[in-house]
Amino acid sequence: MSEHFATKSNLGSDRASRNARLFVLEASGGRIHAMNADGSDNKVIVSGCRIPDGIVVDVEAGHIYWTNMGVPDRNDGTIERADLDGSNRQVIIPPGVTFTPKQIHLEKRSGKLYWCDREGMRVMRANLDGTNVEILVKTGEGEDDRRDATKWCVGITVDPQRGQIYWTQKGPDNASVGRIFRAGLEIPKGENPVGRTDIELLFDNLPEPIDLELALEGRVLYWTDRGNPPFGNTVNRALVDVPAGTRPQIVVSDLMEAIGIALDVPGDRMFITDLAGSVYSARLDGSERRAFLFAQGNLTGIAYAEIPQKEK
Repeated sequence: MSEHFATKSNLGSDRASRNARLFVLEASGGRIHAMNADGSDNKVIVSGCRIPDGIVVDVEAGHIYWTNMGVPDRNDGTIERADLDGSNRQVIIPPGVTFTPKQIHLEKRSGKLYWCDREGMRVMRANLDGTNVEILVKTGEGEDDRRDATKWCVGITVDPQRGQIYWTQKGPDNASVGRIFRAGLEIPKGENPVGRTDIELLFDNLPEPIDLELALEGRVLYWTDRGNPPFGNTVNRALVDVPAGTRPQIVVSDLMEAIGIALDVPGDRMFITDLAGSVYSARLDGSERRAFLFAQGNLTGIAYAEIPQKEK
């Protein structure tokens, strides 16, 4: 099976001239950490966040974007933007627009941010400045539906080449009814976010799928999964163009409430966070796993970026 997941390494001079950085969210302390890819030079660049959950980096524009869950029953989630050093912080999606925003994805070419809204039971997007907010998928409405965790949208990633979104609906704790779906970036003509006919169920009966990343080269989907072992507290991967019923491959196990995942595909490595406060790295096949930070609080989202070195 492993030969179907082959990836290419491209550690050339251009990468050598860039500074590999991780941006990690600490939900319990409401902080954003920035560090080297080995955990060194760890600095807090933003504080006072309201349960931050998902983060992305726009290297070209010099921005980070992150979601704040807020209080889940108050419809007060927000999305913020700041410079890479945490300065010039501003709210671009204010309270009342998105209920409980979770993982966020940057699609630079179209100038869009995509995110999942857990208690809002929605997949959403907006322009990079927070304008033109759209609902792409809606799985429920009202307080009764909001209590049904099978309707909670959590993780998200985008395939801009084929015009598709992927998202998770995690289900209740340890219930093994989590699912991963796929649909087009645009709602089919004449339809609305409720009951879209182009939604595909890719994987079901998962413990609690959380965050997603898609390696476009090879079309391999990676995700973290909470829930009980042996299938939970893992990182999984699967080819997305395979027959229905194909089961994912577990590549990393024995995590402590796995949440965030970020890929460095050219470097053949992934980075993972868990709620126990650890940051891990591993090759894309799960080998050479190591934890290089421990007890950092309750960690959620993580983003990897290669930032050009400043000329001296």
